[in-house]
Amino acid sequence: MSAKRKPTPTSSVEHARGDLRTGSDMEKVDAHVITREEYDEIPELTREWFETADLKIGDKLIRRGRPPKAKKKVAISIRLSEDVLEAFKRCGPGWQTRIDEALEQFLEEHPESEPVTAPAPSVPAGSKRSSPRPRRAR
Repeated sequence: MSAKRKPTPTSSVEHARGDLRTGSDMEKVDAHVITREEYDEIPELTREWFETADLKIGDKLIRRGRPPKAKKKVAISIRLSEDVLEAFKRCGPGWQTRIDEALEQFLEEHPESEPVTAPAPSVPAGSKRSSPRPRRAR
């Protein structure tokens, strides 16, 4: 068995009797005359107020995106060893942030200004290949 719902208002007459969605008596609201003292109690709505105000639809808070970070991050593609990636993922959500923190810690511990480069791969004597292997098509 389902409970019967109240019908939603379909005319301005039904709205005047009372808004069924909010429970407000709109006739009473419309009849109220705002006094000078009530105007003085209303805070000024500035641009700053609107920028920090919470937006709600009904009781639901509408989020406006993440707050801006002091240090912006850049989306990249990086190859990591499977064991390194799995170790960070095993710790649960936030694994990308933990990798970023580990790399920042490395930079703090190794403040050298010169970039570190990987040694060139050794080519066996008599090898005919002088350029890197071409990439395979995917």
